[in-house]
Amino acid sequence: MEWSDDAVVLSIRHHGENARIVSLLTEQRGRHAGLLRGSGGAKGGAMQPGQVVRAAWRARLPEHLGHYSLEALSHPAALMLDDAARLAGLSAALALVEATLPEREPHPALFAGTRLLLETMAEMPDPADWAALYVRWELGLLAEMGYGLDLESCAATGARIGLSHVSPRSGRAVSVEAAAPYAGRLLDLPAFLVPGRGLPPANDPGRDVLAGLELTGHFLEHRLFAALHGPLPAARPRLLEVLRKTLAISGDFAAAGAITPP
Repeated sequence: MEWSDDAVVLSIRHHGENARIVSLLTEQRGRHAGLLRGSGGAKGGAMQPGQVVRAAWRARLPEHLGHYSLEALSHPAALMLDDAARLAGLSAALALVEATLPEREPHPALFAGTRLLLETMAEMPDPADWAALYVRWELGLLAEMGYGLDLESCAATGARIGLSHVSPRSGRAVSVEAAAPYAGRLLDLPAFLVPGRGLPPANDPGRDVLAGLELTGHFLEHRLFAALHGPLPAARPRLLEVLRKTLAISGDFAAAGAITPP
């Protein structure tokens, strides 16, 4: 048995003295593990999480672990080494994929979104910009796993304008008017996630990004990982903590009443 496919390296762990077990998110075969022999890693340099590779896998039977040969295609993480916030975003994305995807189940749309996220993050140093894309990626992960949110219209009135909140129970958007009596029990819907809007508004991007992370984090924890009977990977709350501090330093939203950094 053998195949080749493009992939993103999710994790690497040592196996004996001269081999590693590498977990990949592949384009056509989903999350897939294999054994990589040799201390040098692979053709094109040692492998690291977040790297995009061309993988060739061989095994005697399809259910076996099998062996990889890997060729580096690009290394987004190498462009983030001096940026703790972007590295935290990369780590959170890889950890979420590793923890949620069933092994060897194809998710080509998620692969494409993950590769685009990592490569875009490598070129986009502004935390408010790349973090907005990261929030959209988490929405895509939720949808791919069957827990998508409905942000198109108000759950109470059907209105498509004036959407401001999300119900933590149904995952549906709520308009300003309908949310008024229950605002304390609803999640904020940041402007950049309202259909028809683009990136966060320039006047308060940090506040919107953190609201987006709180929104997706709620459904990751209380829907997806509740169904998986496990906690969020530690890298995800770590990302929120790092971005709270980073955005408070780089932006003015803290003075406007956004989440106070710990």
